[in-house]
Amino acid sequence: MPEQPPYLRIADVLRQRIAEQEWTPGDRLPSRAQIAQECGVGENVVRRAQELLISQGLLEGRAGSGTYVAEPGQRVRVVRSSAREHGEGSPFRADMRTLGKQGDWESRTEAKVPAPAEIAARLGVADGDLAVRTVYEFLADGRPVQLSTSWEPYELTAGTVVVLPEGGPHAGAGVVNRMAEIGITVSHAVEQPEPRRATAEEASLLGIQKGSLVTHIRRTYYSDQGRPVETADIVVPASLCEIVYEIPISR
Repeated sequence: MPEQPPYLRIADVLRQRIAEQEWTPGDRLPSRAQIAQECGVGENVVRRAQELLISQGLLEGRAGSGTYVAEPGQRVRVVRSSAREHGEGSPFRADMRTLGKQGDWESRTEAKVPAPAEIAARLGVADGDLAVRTVYEFLADGRPVQLSTSWEPYELTAGTVVVLPEGGPHAGAGVVNRMAEIGITVSHAVEQPEPRRATAEEASLLGIQKGSLVTHIRRTYYSDQGRPVETADIVVPASLCEIVYEIPISR
């Protein structure tokens, strides 16, 4: 049989030391250099081992502080379902209540932002056309667990009460309900999930190691006329969340 890769061996060593309570939840691990010296491997091997254990929820990276033994707990369940888009209130907050957590989000909106080429193509507008961009950090008990950057064509909502997704009388109502307020029926969404590694900025915001596993979901909402009305890039960290898809069955 092929020899086990060094980083998997080190991951097993770290896992065993945690199981034997050499380090307990909340403890900061020694530096990578110290662990590498103790185990006779390079620091990159230790880094890969720690990233694996972070993705499995056993360790937790804290930007600028180090790597810690994670507190035992349930990963946040992120439910993707068309049926949940039409209910009252926020599906995210409902999910958090189910887990006994307080769900909330922070957002920052900029209007009249020129749409980058990829976003323009997803929205069906010309490269550089104006868009409304909103950046979100979704929080569970005050801790970031999901990121999202949303784009809407500015010409679609300009001059209406829903031009700002998180402002005005319909703030936080969600794309489907907001668009309904201006006579646009959202009929469906298309999602494209794919795994990748977290960027340095994403890792810093989420409190995970750079390069940790995340699921990047490209989601686009369409009107019943087939026009894209919103597109978003959603980043879900594997160590903090599990993604569940609910598929409606027509009879």
